[in-house]
Amino acid sequence: MANQENQRLSLGLDSSTQSLSAFVIDVDTAEKCFEHSIDYRADERTNGFGIGDDYILSPKSDGEAEQPPLMYMASLDAVFADMREAGVALENIVAINTSGQQHGHVYLNRNAGIILSNLQRAESCTLELKTLLGGIFSYYSAPIWMTANTFEQAKHVREAVGGKTEMIKRSGSDAPLRFTGAVIRRVGEQSSRAYAATDKIQLISSFIPAVLCANPLVPIDTGNGCGMSLMNYRSKEWDAELIAATSDDLPGGTEGLRSKLPELAPPDSVVGNIATYFVEKYGFSADCAIIAGSGDNPQAKVPVAGDLLSLGTSFVNMVSTDGNTLDPEGYANAMYDGIGRPFMFGCRTNGAMVWDTVRNNYGLDKEEYEPAESALEEVSPGNVLTFWQPKTESFPVSGAFDIIRTNEFDTPNLANDYTGVIETSLSAVYVYSKVFTKPSQEPLYVTGGATDSAQIMRRVAGIWNRPVASIEKGGAALGAAVAGAKAFHEHSNEQFDVERFSAEVLKRGELIQPAPNDVDAYHGNGMYLHRFREVYEKIINENPL
Repeated sequence: MANQENQRLSLGLDSSTQSLSAFVIDVDTAEKCFEHSIDYRADERTNGFGIGDDYILSPKSDGEAEQPPLMYMASLDAVFADMREAGVALENIVAINTSGQQHGHVYLNRNAGIILSNLQRAESCTLELKTLLGGIFSYYSAPIWMTANTFEQAKHVREAVGGKTEMIKRSGSDAPLRFTGAVIRRVGEQSSRAYAATDKIQLISSFIPAVLCANPLVPIDTGNGCGMSLMNYRSKEWDAELIAATSDDLPGGTEGLRSKLPELAPPDSVVGNIATYFVEKYGFSADCAIIAGSGDNPQAKVPVAGDLLSLGTSFVNMVSTDGNTLDPEGYANAMYDGIGRPFMFGCRTNGAMVWDTVRNNYGLDKEEYEPAESALEEVSPGNVLTFWQPKTESFPVSGAFDIIRTNEFDTPNLANDYTGVIETSLSAVYVYSKVFTKPSQEPLYVTGGATDSAQIMRRVAGIWNRPVASIEKGGAALGAAVAGAKAFHEHSNEQFDVERFSAEVLKRGELIQPAPNDVDAYHGNGMYLHRFREVYEKIINENPL
């Protein structure tokens, strides 16, 4: 990447389960300038921290999922070194914004402020972050989003605040096991000395900005704060009742937990300037602004103001809302994106992975799509109900079950199985999102490999009964970079149109209008969606968790 005079760049960092990714864009032209990723297991600079093939430390109990936080620091040094080696003009980066795997967090001890202050000393650049920050933690692992051993803790919090309805009303979600508050409660119960020694709890998305500007008091953003079961969704403030329920019988009680939580701030706030360590070691400008950051899902939503459906291994449905809309069933979670816009987030586990398996069962390779596309053309939309959930499901909550064919066929075949599984899995996302989705003729943006299939996109348009358009895959690092560009412009009192900028960064495909016959098959006389719900709810009632 050539060094261009007066160029201004925004760097988005995404600290995910498996890697640290970096994305650089020009804040004035929306040009994508650089993209790079450090795989924690594949890179020799990060593979010595004891994680297994699943990228987590060996669990001490079923459902535990933790990572070594010093691995995040090693990856930060590694990615900056690689960027400098690749010729990225680090001195031209005017803003760094972070995305972190949601719900993941670290526990900082009372020496954190002193230890971090060493990053403001020029001589610190001779050492690595993993060495400089080795003594910063009270609890030496970082629990991450995969945590599933908090059933009792989540139940306690839910019941203590008055039940499911009140939990959703306050937090926007129904106390999921992976959300930070339940995990903090378990850590406090199981490792009370470490919890008592904790001065501040930071989300991964706020811990990295804290390191970048050498300040342990960096605020947690209100977008990722939604994934903690500790923040009041509507007021965007720490909720006294949620904190009291979470800290019940823990060392220090309510005041103890409240004192461990940083303040809250909008995700696109400027929280400081980059520390001397990074200026001296890598050549960043001392004026480089550090942005508050947010979670990976909020940041991925940033470049799309409207509704976004991601058809990946799991399906993710992100529906823009008015900030007052919630899911009373608790299947979806109310959030704010990386620039503060409200949306609902629903994730269906059994996604395109199941489609791939159907094709594979009929002898097609994972990337062999043409025969499957031809098979879809053979079957009219809204005619086949075939169900399959190889994994337990959260949207809606239900157990796993083997393939169930409800239509009468002499012999199962690719066309009917593939069509049926595609249509029922898409229908599940649509039906269980209706409660928080307003009818709209605005485009539904769709991302993922399935957007290459005209037949799948046709079915999405018919089921949602609205125009659909493919959108380039962006990811959380790119979303963080876009939010960083916005934050920089606004902090500099410069005009910035985030919608126009986002459209430049992520290209949209042509609109696909729903075909009237398809809409009728799904919504009208064909009654496909009505039949789907009747049959599906009978199946999931017979297959509880």
